[in-house]
Amino acid sequence: MTDGLPMSVPAPDLPRRVRIHEVGARDGLQNEKTVVPTEVKAEFVHRLAAAGLTTVEATSFVHPKWVPQLADAEQLFPQLADIEGVALPVLVPNARGLDRARELGARRIAVFGSATESFAQANLNRTVDESLAMFEPVVALARAEGLHVRGYLSMCFGDPWEGPVPVGQVVGVAKRLMDLGCHELSLGDTIGVATPGHVKALLTALDEGGVGTESVGVHFHDTYGQALSNTLAALQYGVTTVDASAGGLGGCPYAKSATGNLATEDLVWMLQGLGIETGVDLGLLTATSVWMAEQLGRPSPSRTVRALSHQEQ
Repeated sequence: MTDGLPMSVPAPDLPRRVRIHEVGARDGLQNEKTVVPTEVKAEFVHRLAAAGLTTVEATSFVHPKWVPQLADAEQLFPQLADIEGVALPVLVPNARGLDRARELGARRIAVFGSATESFAQANLNRTVDESLAMFEPVVALARAEGLHVRGYLSMCFGDPWEGPVPVGQVVGVAKRLMDLGCHELSLGDTIGVATPGHVKALLTALDEGGVGTESVGVHFHDTYGQALSNTLAALQYGVTTVDASAGGLGGCPYAKSATGNLATEDLVWMLQGLGIETGVDLGLLTATSVWMAEQLGRPSPSRTVRALSHQEQ
């Protein structure tokens, strides 16, 4: 039996604290077949914040045609105004998206690029060069207004159309994205094919290319059950920002082979076992994911959620 917490046995050469970048309310819910009511989304974000997560990605200001599940961004964001001390970044695909976010007072934005041409075309209907050109004025304006800018880079390890992605190719696009002025880079394993050695090789190459771990976050999907292993490899290299999704929600609407994100509860269980601080209350977080699973009408895929809540398969 467990009291809901693992035994803490700190390991050497690991960060003392990790910032979890919670993506369930955006990356998770955008992949739902049914549209989740705005009030449910707002309560989800409030519950995540109450569980101790300091960064909760709230929504995406994309055209409703592309992501109808997040078409209520204008209605949702004002409902989060009472949340204090928690960063609430939003995804903006272009200048129009930035305008919409700014009008509502968003202070942290993210742009979403691709390391491969195939996914850039599928996701943005642009080449890699064209997508970076589209982001340039967005990042410049955001920076000029004092906003924090995150750059997502997808398909950093493998692409469903192109196969394994060369490390040098990823580094090249990553440097260009950071050169636009992004404060932070999130490395996406969009289809979940990364393995620990590959992770360390990419982080090493980025470091040598001038993109250090202090500005890098990792975003792993668990398609082949490697998300935690890959996260540990990144932590051993010095990364301290990890993306995760409460209850393991999410995938990628433009990459059909992508399964859910790394579950935040599974991540917190591992980090607590390693003696790494997160500030997250695992009990409250698990209860939140159980509640959201009830809203969605299915059990959470997170192993930790199921173990702690005794959810049935």
